[in-house]
Amino acid sequence: MAAVFVKPSFSRTNNSFNLNNPYYSLFSKSSFHLSLHSRPLNTIKCSISRRPEYIPNRIADPSYVRIFDTTLRDGEQSPGATLTSKEKLDIARQLAKLGVDIIEAGFPASSKDDFEAVNMIAKVVGNNIDGDGHVPVICGLARCNRADIDAAWEAVKYAKQPRIHTFIATSDIHLKHKLRKSREEVIQIAREMVSYARSLGCEDVEFSPEDAGRSEKEFLYQILGEVINAGATTVNIPDTVGYLLPVEFGQLIADIKSNTPGIENAIISTHCQNDLGQASSNTAAGAYAGARQLEVTINGIGERAGNASLEEVVMTIKCRGNEILGGLYTGINTRQIFMASKMVAEYTGLPVQPHKAIVGANAFAHESGIHQDGMLKHKSTYEIISPEDIGLYRSNESGIVLGKHSGRHALRSRLIELGYSLDDKALDDVFWRFKAVAEKKKHLSDNDIVALISDEVFQPKIIWSIGDVQVTCGTLGLSTATVKLNDADGAEHVACSVGTGPVDAAYKAIDIIVKIPVVLLEYSMNSVTEGIDAMASTRVLIRPENGHTSTHALTGETVHRTYSGTGAEMDIVVSSIRAYVSALNKMLGFEERAASKE
Repeated sequence: MAAVFVKPSFSRTNNSFNLNNPYYSLFSKSSFHLSLHSRPLNTIKCSISRRPEYIPNRIADPSYVRIFDTTLRDGEQSPGATLTSKEKLDIARQLAKLGVDIIEAGFPASSKDDFEAVNMIAKVVGNNIDGDGHVPVICGLARCNRADIDAAWEAVKYAKQPRIHTFIATSDIHLKHKLRKSREEVIQIAREMVSYARSLGCEDVEFSPEDAGRSEKEFLYQILGEVINAGATTVNIPDTVGYLLPVEFGQLIADIKSNTPGIENAIISTHCQNDLGQASSNTAAGAYAGARQLEVTINGIGERAGNASLEEVVMTIKCRGNEILGGLYTGINTRQIFMASKMVAEYTGLPVQPHKAIVGANAFAHESGIHQDGMLKHKSTYEIISPEDIGLYRSNESGIVLGKHSGRHALRSRLIELGYSLDDKALDDVFWRFKAVAEKKKHLSDNDIVALISDEVFQPKIIWSIGDVQVTCGTLGLSTATVKLNDADGAEHVACSVGTGPVDAAYKAIDIIVKIPVVLLEYSMNSVTEGIDAMASTRVLIRPENGHTSTHALTGETVHRTYSGTGAEMDIVVSSIRAYVSALNKMLGFEERAASKE
């Protein structure tokens, strides 16, 4: 029998916690009390509750929790996750559909491209009020200096609800080795910069004491009290290096709530990194302890091991909010989660591991005979949430089996069942790829269709498109490849090359045509489905030898931009070429826009 880890529930009295459960005896001096509850008999059905009116420094309903998504800022700091302006806008629109309260759209001071992407999101998504009257707050990150704050305000000020998020480190290790400043100097800078942000006309200012998880508590109370007095409406508590455990992080939030002067005039927020795998649990503990804004990313992407995962945090609150978390709820439309996850994975080139909670390929898969028997008898035996609750529709309700004789209408109907709504142009692109694959494969599975959509829809602007490919390989001689590419004007370009294998030869032929030297950093391939006729999905990560750079938000270091690309095809060489050309298109499109702005 597999070992079972039972997640604790937290009970609180006067903002202090007690830990009595023997499972956590090593934390006997901590302040958490754990009580074990049985699972509900039925699968949880998740619904959307009405969100309170947005007021920067308070929430009318004390049970409501704001979701602050930083996929486009902290998430994009993941290696290889560089996004184009169009991709950022697409993701921001999906985040708005998802119903997030605040979108941290980027770090405007890091580069011209990031500034313009944030500015565009503020103007477009930040002014699009949905049918329920909701429009997300658009936030820009800034270090505690005037230049950063000016850039952030210029980028977000056109949104209906703009926010500036400024930060400075507060832990002794950061003060000594990074800032080389005293506590008094840091307090003065934080107070002055929050006040400066407010003086620009921004009525919604968030402040973060970087590395709060390793900061001395009395100092935290002091600096947070000062920035609240200076006009901060939200104070965010980052566990910047993912060091704390839930018992510690929950206590930290409770202590800040009890001891910070003026805390009743601000919202407490959490920002948890996942270095020890505790980010989502820490975030839930923080919410229970009194935090009413939770900073998360789609798929948990971000620096190093990533951030608290939006889907994990939201579904934890949805499914255990009434039973364990004191009635907490969010305004998230959970049926948009799967689409958001898929879009972020495809645009960033960061695939979701199969065993990822909520959105992983295996999250709702049941292979064990015991599990299958239980599922057939009653789904709630092994599913605590329904896949439909996150917008994942695996079953074919219409009974349609797609193959080479299927038409556009059948394909569109199946796509709608899968959660995709494509315009006529996108549908045409997918349809012709679908027909081409269906000629080779008798029936297409849902995973095949999703792979085709990713390869056709989630792609950068076309600068180069694939014409024809011919390769020879084996043990009798060098591998050779002939590749035909079409440029943006439709002109054909052909090149031949040899290599250590067919993919290497094809990539060298493409390099001869494109004439821009790049470094291939990563190459990976996976089978989309089972069987010898499975489609192959390929991902590559490249970096130009002389490319653009940006400024890292936390370290201030210059970072070289990398570009990812994905491709899907039954032929593994063609799949590899699609991925490489996709990455090149993303890189060339970015450099083209950058050149036009100079």
